[in-house]
Amino acid sequence: MITDVREPLEHQHSHSHSHSTAYVQMLEKVRYEGAYPTRERADEAVRLVLSGLGRQLTGDERVDLAARLPLEAARVLTAQIPDTQPRTGWAFVKDLAARSGASLATTRWDTGSVFSAVAAHAGPDLVTRILHQLPTGYALLFGRAELTPAA
Repeated sequence: MITDVREPLEHQHSHSHSHSTAYVQMLEKVRYEGAYPTRERADEAVRLVLSGLGRQLTGDERVDLAARLPLEAARVLTAQIPDTQPRTGWAFVKDLAARSGASLATTRWDTGSVFSAVAAHAGPDLVTRILHQLPTGYALLFGRAELTPAA
């Protein structure tokens, strides 16, 4: 029954025609922010970065962010099991680059483009809470000045 193994992959590709309006709008924002040639390219960036974020984010911030994202985006985020050791922003970008086979510069760009759309959905207060939970280096990826840890 080898066919059973391959079926989920085909499902992953076939759903691209039935995106919710909210998700399509998110993809268009990412596509615009990232100057991507196609919506498919924006979709790849969203999936890569949100699955990475899903490996970093835990607790209420994870739940609240998932609740504010379009369903497809929330599913990508929540399908991931959080890492035991959260990564700094730079290590996060390096990990995504290794997973996708893209350059660090491209991955850094993808991350910024996706995080800017995520921030638009999340709102500034939730983004601040997320940044307080994550290690250093994410504020810049979200387009904010880096927070200095309270002494």
